Amino acid sequence: GQQATNFAAMGIKSGNYDVTYHAVEETAEDGLEICDIESAILNGKIIKKEKGDPRGIKYTIKGLGTDLATPIGVVRRLKETGVFLIITVYKIT
Repeated sequence: GQQATNFAAMGIKSGNYDVTYHAVEETAEDGLEICDIESAILNGKIIKKEKGDPRGIKYTIKGLGTDLATPIGVVRRLKETGVFLIITVYKIT
């Protein structure tokens, strides 16, 4: 829980993360920007943990965008390389 959250925060601060094309599309469709995703990860909490994916545990983080008012969901997992991957992003309505 907390360790996974701290690891994500370190990845954001160092720029050590990847974003899927799908996540980029979803970000644009919801009128969000990369800085909103980073903000949501830095101030958010893990609300769901999915262990069924053979590529690694998927974590859903709920946090706030840069306006500190827009709730955002971010789904991510750790890649074998130690870099974490942002799989999808959505504005919580």
